[in-house]
This record gives sequence, C-alpha cells and structure tokens, in this order.
Amino acid sequence: MTLFRLCIAITCILATCAVLLGALWAQFGQGEFPCPLCIIQRMAMMLAALGPAWLLCRAARGPVDAHDFAQCYACSILAALVGGTVSARQVLLHIAPGDPGYGAPMFGMHLYTWAFVVFVVVVLASAMQMLFLPKRSEAPRVGLGARLSVLLLGAIIAVNAVAVFVESGFHWYLPDNPTSNRLIEELRSEVSEPSAGERESGVEQP
Repeated sequence: MTLFRLCIAITCILATCAVLLGALWAQFGQGEFPCPLCIIQRMAMMLAALGPAWLLCRAARGPVDAHDFAQCYACSILAALVGGTVSARQVLLHIAPGDPGYGAPMFGMHLYTWAFVVFVVVVLASAMQMLFLPKRSEAPRVGLGARLSVLLLGAIIAVNAVAVFVESGFHWYLPDNPTSNRLIEELRSEVSEPSAGERESGVEQP
C-alpha cells in the first residue's frame, strides 16, 4: 500500500471523525438534540468511514490488491448515497420560505445541510480512488498513525452508541423533535418518585 493511498485512507477517516465530533459537541455542548434523521446520517458517516478503516486493517495483515480497494470504496459510496438521501430529505423538509430549520445553523448552514455536503465529498473522493485502482498487489506500510485513526473511529462509534441510548432511554424510537435526554429524565423521575410505603404512610419527599 503506497504512502499516498495510505494518507488518503487516513484522511478520509479523520475527516469523518472530525465531523462526528462536531455533531457530538453540538449535542452535548450546545444542547442540540439529534432527531431520528440526524442519527441515521451519523450512522451513514460511520459506515462510510468503515470502508477505508477496513482497508487499513486489511493492509496490516498483508498485501492489498485492486479488489480490496474496490470493496473498500464501494462500501463508502453506498453508505454515502444512503446518508445523502436522508440528509437531502431533511433539507427538503425545511426548504419552505420562513422555515427556521431544525437546530441552530453552524457557519451559515444547518448540520443536515453540512452532512449532505460531506456525503457528496465522500462519493467524489471514493470514485476518484476507484478510478486509479492499483494494477498489482501492494505491500502494506501501516504505521502507528493509521492504527490510531482506526481506534479513534471505533471510540467515536462507541460514544455515539452511548449518546443515542442516553437520548432515547428505554424506548425503541426517538421523537421527531427531541428536547431532552430521556434516559436522564427517567432516572431522575425514579429517584424523586416516592416509594409505595412512603405514599401509604403519608411521608412527604423533601
């Protein structure tokens, strides 16, 4: 695996991780709770980044060939097409004049609009990589930077899974317009709710 191709794969992973970290910051730092469409877009970004991540893992075990590259970037394109469709759907939901959109805009556009831009870039970058597939197997040169990028992606996927659970609580679905972390609210209500014995004895909670 040549140094140039290695750098492209690492860059794709790190760029996606940066976008996902920005989404987490908006959720926990600014209180912008993601809706179901937002969660699907995050999942699509993770799947798109898993393409080059899988390629790095494959290169760490031995030479990679054109078939490996094609599988990697084809997975990224498929994930980006799904995510782009969802983000375009969300853009169209708020395209009417006077519609403020969902959430606060960042750098002039809402997060779902930025997500659409990211998916378009993923498709273009992956297609360019597939246009220049290696003609023969390339020996891997996977170093610490590549391994750390894959570990970072895995950590972000785990954090997003926890974030979705915190927001949804013990429910199978998210509301269309979430305004709080349901798991935290449910735990608080259980702590503050008086027990059956206290209600019968008339003991008041402070």
